[in-house]
Amino acid sequence: MHQRISRKIVIYLLIFFLVSSIGNYHLISFNSFKKVQFTIVGLDNSNILNMTKNLNNLKIKNIFFLNKSKISEVIESDTLVENYSVFKKYPSNLTIQIKDTNFLAKINVNNKIYIVGSNGKLINNNYKNDNLPFIFGKPEIDEFLKFKKLIDESKFSYDQIKNLYFFPSKRWDVELNNKVLLKLSKKNIKESLNQAFEFFNNTNFKEIKLIDARIKNQITIK
Repeated sequence: MHQRISRKIVIYLLIFFLVSSIGNYHLISFNSFKKVQFTIVGLDNSNILNMTKNLNNLKIKNIFFLNKSKISEVIESDTLVENYSVFKKYPSNLTIQIKDTNFLAKINVNNKIYIVGSNGKLINNNYKNDNLPFIFGKPEIDEFLKFKKLIDESKFSYDQIKNLYFFPSKRWDVELNNKVLLKLSKKNIKESLNQAFEFFNNTNFKEIKLIDARIKNQITIK
């Protein structure tokens, strides 16, 4: 009698685990293959709509099997993206948090005006940016970003700059908002800026229009 009861218990347990396993399988299948939805944070509405459309075109149906390279390609194709993070929210949501790029300057490339972003990309000039300095010449974007970093490390503020002039010799001139022109050294840029700054802030030289710091440890003013 006791043996029969034990056998019944074993059979009931097997049936229970079998039913539970089937139920869990259908639950996992239902959740896992639900169409992936995207939540994008950090861009304006029009850019969010455009990026969402491009991500939906990937037709991602399973959050567990993502093509990360294709997702990154879509996100990074947006010139406003500085950096980003992607978070999975189960069962079917991807949240993309974006830090947008800073607008640094305007430049003419092939007779079209672009904005230069801190991400090193050229952005269509569709935004109000009257206070951005204009770059004259044809520097590589990396060259400009390196130059901008040196300005930030100097005593000058980038906000003081109206125009930037780049020469084929890879030397820079800077026109300030008050129309003072700084001629800078090719190799000792930060030192040239700091030397020029001392004269720029000297009340005895209020009428100067040009500060020439191209020669190391020598300043010429006009």
